[in-house]
Amino acid sequence: MFRLENIKKIYSRKGKEVKAFAATSLEVPKGEYTAIVGPSGSGKTTFLSILGGMLSPDTGQVWLNGLSLYDLPMRERARVRRDQIGFVFQTFNLVTYLTALENVQVPLYLAGHAPAEQRTRAEAMLERVGLAERMDHKPSEMSIGQQQRVALARTLANDPTVILADEPTGNLDPESRLRVLNFFDELNAEGRTIVMVTHDAVAAERARQRLTLRDGQITPSLNSQAIAA
Repeated sequence: MFRLENIKKIYSRKGKEVKAFAATSLEVPKGEYTAIVGPSGSGKTTFLSILGGMLSPDTGQVWLNGLSLYDLPMRERARVRRDQIGFVFQTFNLVTYLTALENVQVPLYLAGHAPAEQRTRAEAMLERVGLAERMDHKPSEMSIGQQQRVALARTLANDPTVILADEPTGNLDPESRLRVLNFFDELNAEGRTIVMVTHDAVAAERARQRLTLRDGQITPSLNSQAIAA
């Protein structure tokens, strides 16, 4: 699924170089459920952005299903992101003036699906996350937990094989957190690969593989299947 070789990402801050992320060798197998933990500023979001084809490393290569992401032309890399990767964000990134249904239709529209197909697929995804009665509501008319579920439905719209989640439970109450984590378990059981950045110890325990990031360096847990250095 994912393979990283000789990756480095360095930022310049106040004239000094800061190593945001580095990995000599790292693999995330297909169908794995991986939690990335570590203190703030340790490079977790940088790592997720590199995996998702959104942030080019300074050195090294990232492969997804045999494709070297950063050797692809920008348009082709965008197509891979659209077709294979679903993103879940702590802030949801919903369009405030669109309804739940319209928000879920956005990636389907961008992928070129016909309007009727967009609606049918979006309705099915919202029903799956338990929001059949909220399709015509805008984000401001829904709770935080409901907004996150709309975001999850949107993530699934194009049926991605990979889900990259950045603090997906960070803003949620305990009941909503449990609902989202149960949903992640369900998606992983379907064979989807999940990589989740989290400060939430309860969320991290759901993953089969846990990696710790500190000062940009990865340390796999004892039960980890990853190869990291």
